Amino acid sequence: MLKVWGSSFFSTRTKRGFGIVEVLVAAVVLGFLYMAVLNLQGSNHDSLLRIRGRDGATEVAQNIIDSLGALGLANLSDSKLATGADGSVDYKIVLEPITKTWEAQPGAVTNTITVVYNAEVTVSPDADYTASAGSLLGSTTHVYAKRLDVKVSWRFKNTTQSITVSGVVR
Repeated sequence: MLKVWGSSFFSTRTKRGFGIVEVLVAAVVLGFLYMAVLNLQGSNHDSLLRIRGRDGATEVAQNIIDSLGALGLANLSDSKLATGADGSVDYKIVLEPITKTWEAQPGAVTNTITVVYNAEVTVSPDADYTASAGSLLGSTTHVYAKRLDVKVSWRFKNTTQSITVSGVVR
């Protein structure tokens, strides 16, 4: 029965609340949103670990360059240089694995992150830091600086990641 009173219409049978279809549609939409947020959180976690590993590798490489720089050019003498098959004059130093550990919270729980870095240093004379002198007795070439190329590699998610940092020791 429909009553008309003025300009308002009132039904004796008014619906109130949500139907089962509306509730199910809302649950499905919220489920999709929840899955998207979980996927985003997982990607953020992986990105955090990847960045932490790269930052640690950069720190290891810079420490190696600083250590060799503190030893000085005399410890990187030309007598240790070897001529390669391609005519390059350089040598490699392979270091023992370096382990770095951090306390981190890449989620709801605090974790300990441990990464093992492998470093390899290539030492070579740099053409920009070479002086040549000639006289009647012959010519001499003197290298007054060496280029250091430090390659640091580490494992992340079953792949090998690596960076190369260069420096000069005078």
